[in-house]
Amino acid sequence: MQLDKLTDFFSKTLFTINEQAVSIGQVLLVPLIFIVGLLVARLLIGKLSQRLTTKKLNADAIHLLQRVLYVLTLIILVITSLDLLNVPLTAFAFISGAVAIGVGFGAQNIINNFISGWILMWERPIKIGDFLELGETRGTVEAINTRSTRIRRVDGVHLLIPNSYLLENTVVNWTLIDRKMRTSVRIGVSYGSPVEQVAKLIKQAVDDQAIALNDPAPVVFFEDFGDSALIFETFFWINATADRDLRQIRSNIRFRIDTLFRENNIVIAFPQRDVHVDGVIQIANDKPL
Repeated sequence: MQLDKLTDFFSKTLFTINEQAVSIGQVLLVPLIFIVGLLVARLLIGKLSQRLTTKKLNADAIHLLQRVLYVLTLIILVITSLDLLNVPLTAFAFISGAVAIGVGFGAQNIINNFISGWILMWERPIKIGDFLELGETRGTVEAINTRSTRIRRVDGVHLLIPNSYLLENTVVNWTLIDRKMRTSVRIGVSYGSPVEQVAKLIKQAVDDQAIALNDPAPVVFFEDFGDSALIFETFFWINATADRDLRQIRSNIRFRIDTLFRENNIVIAFPQRDVHVDGVIQIANDKPL
């Protein structure tokens, strides 16, 4: 008896569309389908992503696949819900046209960022894990979403950059093709130092670093005769993932140069000035010198 009453309640017509009755049960079933469908899709997509990750598939390809599967899931759920409610897709032709006009005028930036996000994920000029430089900002890409890209700055702060900005402005991608980066260390020694030995010691300091690449090989230049020093500069390449790696190896090389110079009695120059005084200097007893 209770079951019959419950069946009658859910069978009651709530409204009609194109002379098709829509019951209370059908209306209540729609959100249930959405919730269950999204939960199942999230579970399956998560397991698929884990399996692809174990196979060491590129993180950007996994991220793009996740987005595509989520969009397909939403499309299937919407079509299923409309079919359940006996709503033909043609009924939304006029509404969709009006919405498109409204969106075109009022949500240009949102659509621009949305399309830019798909372009970034498809063409992959920027990938997850890349180290970017945008003006004064440097950081690592952590996620490329449909509206914005999340970047973790070198100081740990997270930035959300609109996707359209990444496509419309100059972005330096340090790791687009490979992770090879060139950097340099500049140092001055005092006049009178044996320049050939100085160059050899600087080269040795670079060669002692395991991270420094042999191809291209490090080079040392006798750069200039400075005001107070003989200027030397060494250039070398490393496989770096961030600006932090460059700063670390430069620091290590400077430490090593200082040690080698001390062992070989090479003096690191410091600014010196000769002062010439014109006239007479008066001392405390007013007697001129």
